[in-house]
Amino acid sequence: MATKEAFRWHSPRLHQEITITRWGHYGAPVLIFPTAGGDGEEIERMQLISAIAPLLDAGRIKVYSLDSLAGRALAAKWGSEQYRFAFLNAFEEAVAHEVVPLIKSDCQSDAIEVITAGASIGAFKATAMTCRYPHLFKAAIGMSGTYDLEKLFGIGSNSDYYFSAPVAFLPNLNGGPLLDKLRQRFILLTYGQGRWESPDEAWTLANILGAKGVPNRVVPWGYEWDHDWVTWRAMLPIYLNELVP
Repeated sequence: MATKEAFRWHSPRLHQEITITRWGHYGAPVLIFPTAGGDGEEIERMQLISAIAPLLDAGRIKVYSLDSLAGRALAAKWGSEQYRFAFLNAFEEAVAHEVVPLIKSDCQSDAIEVITAGASIGAFKATAMTCRYPHLFKAAIGMSGTYDLEKLFGIGSNSDYYFSAPVAFLPNLNGGPLLDKLRQRFILLTYGQGRWESPDEAWTLANILGAKGVPNRVVPWGYEWDHDWVTWRAMLPIYLNELVP
């Protein structure tokens, strides 16, 4: 069984406590984002940790996961739309400026680059973090992702959402250091074609990435694979095995 430890602190960006859980003892750091209302231990309860246990036990990866505070705010409609957008933006900033430094400290290396992963809303966060902060994240695995939150929640947009969502800000990038670095990264988008899946979401993001020269791959699975943990438990070990030494 992989070693497990939790870290907690009060986030000055989110103005509340944030918790991150870590499994494993050595290896490439992988930050897995929960689904919409999930917490930092959701991936263990839903047996995703068990599915990737061979990689953990072999010391190829260390896995981190944190509470889905932004997803919870959006799904539960906390406050006004403006508040939720601001919270989403602050959540991403907290991951970049609070969570990543913790991961680097835990791995005892300032040079590491994190792989992100997630399913459903977690896929939005995984790809958003890699696209927004490519100097911190080397690759993203988005499973059964929802990448257009305006469409999902029937909401508007503002500058906070714009900078938080790759489908919003990427089309307007026409060069510069961020795009140059992002072109050295890799985004993998995969989905099933069964119940509750939305394949168009992955292709929309992939087309935007491709138009900007960002390396990406879309991997459709069959109609027997639903928008469900059974699917994600099958997917994640395969793609992590491809991305880590």
